[in-house]
Amino acid sequence: MLLLGAWGIRRQGAVWRDEAVTLDMAHRALADLWPTLMHVDVVHGLYYALMHCWFVVYDASPCGVLGDVIGLRLPSVAAMTAAAAGIALLGQRLAGRRAGLFAGVTFALIPVVQQYAQEGRSYAMVCALVVWSTYLLVVAAARPRRKLWAGYTALMLSACLLHEFAALALPAHGAAVILARLPRPVRRSWALASVGVLAGLAPLAVFSTRQSAQIGWLMWPDPIQLLTFAVLAVLGVVCARVPVLPHALSAGEAPPSGPIGLRALGVPLLLLPTLLLFLLSYAEPAYVDRYVLYYVAGFALLAGAALGRLLRPVGERGQTRGRRLRRTAALVLVVAALLPVNVHLRSPDSRVDDATAVAQAVGEVAEAGDGLLFMPSRRRIWMAAHPQEFRGLADLALARSPLESHSLYGTERSGDAIRDRMLTARRIIVAGDPEDQPTDANDQEIAKHATLWDSFQLCTEREARGARITVYARPGECGGPILP
Repeated sequence: MLLLGAWGIRRQGAVWRDEAVTLDMAHRALADLWPTLMHVDVVHGLYYALMHCWFVVYDASPCGVLGDVIGLRLPSVAAMTAAAAGIALLGQRLAGRRAGLFAGVTFALIPVVQQYAQEGRSYAMVCALVVWSTYLLVVAAARPRRKLWAGYTALMLSACLLHEFAALALPAHGAAVILARLPRPVRRSWALASVGVLAGLAPLAVFSTRQSAQIGWLMWPDPIQLLTFAVLAVLGVVCARVPVLPHALSAGEAPPSGPIGLRALGVPLLLLPTLLLFLLSYAEPAYVDRYVLYYVAGFALLAGAALGRLLRPVGERGQTRGRRLRRTAALVLVVAALLPVNVHLRSPDSRVDDATAVAQAVGEVAEAGDGLLFMPSRRRIWMAAHPQEFRGLADLALARSPLESHSLYGTERSGDAIRDRMLTARRIIVAGDPEDQPTDANDQEIAKHATLWDSFQLCTEREARGARITVYARPGECGGPILP
């Protein structure tokens, strides 16, 4: 996992809009970060604070010369590596050493795991915390200790404070506890730990409802994300039907002990978080696969145990060299089929946009004294990755900067004020969404579109990975052919 996380970590310097938010927030002083969280993005507040502390150390270390892009993603690489180790230990405890090895390797090879291992957001950390809290649950179920339950509570609460939807792992853990038919004291201990987690999360959850407009962009779940979950769910259920014991054990290895079985844990962890989030989305759209990324841990556990059974050493019951070779060849073909996907994930085109490409495109067309517009205003976050490319340009709509206004995108002037400022410019560079994206209907965006249409001519435009960079000028000022 560490090697796969390091492979292509720079992604050719590309930074997409959510990572640009992390860069901006992590580099703000803590005194500025707190009032910002009171207005926006409080659900990611703990992550931003941790990344702020990380950059203080990283920038002062010799590794700081590698650049902010690598520093931004290194914590996620480390977190996914820890998650893979936890899954390997879980698999070993539940189904034997070989099953644990295959579970950890399977987890590392899943494309969505590699995607978020190289992303400067909290999802890899949440996944690691859920995996290790699951490990403590399994250990505590076998040998109940107050320290183990306290550790479980602390890890689950930390995961939930990093992202609220980590709480959807609790029903999966509860299902495992029920299916394992654990003694009443153990069930009571788990229930108390869960209550403690929810109580600790409650203040953040209540306060964050004031900022629910932030996910107003969510609509029906993305079909590709649903297909990914459906494929892993079906494969995981099929793997759960493969007998695990005794053939999954290595020669001379003792059977794993513990009251929670592999299927009792793996199947709920694979299915319940995503299904619950999907059902919640009927009340208010909230489904994005990365919010419950840890569901892939359930698939890895089930697949690892099945592979440990199917690829057992030659000479064990029913296993011949020819059968083993065929199964190994099939596994190699699956890994080879995933290679193009994994290569794509390390390219700039793998994300919805690229703030680096936007900044470079603006820098190439900009002239001293040009005006600048972001359409819609939330695309101002593109500046956070490379602010130097925008120096010398007058942001015509901006009233207060993101830092001054304690916001992500700054505050803009009224529609009339924006129009008046636009009319003072000879040329205007517009950094906006591609043509196929809907436009906002507020006064500011209407004023920008109307003024460009009435008083400016379109000179040039270019695409920049999820963005469109357009140059407008007053009539006769284009200095070249005018585009229709």
